[in-house]
Amino acid sequence: MELLNEYFTPWIISNSVAISILICAILRPKLARLLFVLLFLWAFWLNYTTAQTSPNDYIEYAKFTPFHLYADFINGWFKSHIVSMVTYIAIGQGLIAIGMMLKGWMVRLACIGAILFFLAISPLGIGSGFPFSLISIVSIYVILKKDDLNYTNYILKQALKVSV
Repeated sequence: MELLNEYFTPWIISNSVAISILICAILRPKLARLLFVLLFLWAFWLNYTTAQTSPNDYIEYAKFTPFHLYADFINGWFKSHIVSMVTYIAIGQGLIAIGMMLKGWMVRLACIGAILFFLAISPLGIGSGFPFSLISIVSIYVILKKDDLNYTNYILKQALKVSV
């Protein structure tokens, strides 16, 4: 119960963001893609920076998961390889962001990567803002179904609106 009280506000914020992105995915899939690009760029920066400056922060995630397998992994092998593993995860997040800015099969590949990432963090429970990850998976699925997967024209139009 103490964890829930301590992390209630971030949990509400993350799930509100997920629901907002889902609504955008339904109404304006390209905007939802842009929001995922920003989310994954932020995650890349945050995870890379944290891994390099205070890697032991990631050990805290073991207390969030209701699954002993995840907790044992975090407190075991992962604990000895935090910097390298989180650096690889951050690079993957950066590649997802880049892929979601492109078009065609690159977007599909990035979306599959995002879905796999969100599936992997789901068992972290409140540490991953659960059910944020599941809502995000639905959003990405909607993007794959509704978006034409061409981003270049959208970015140019948005840039022209801002510069006017």
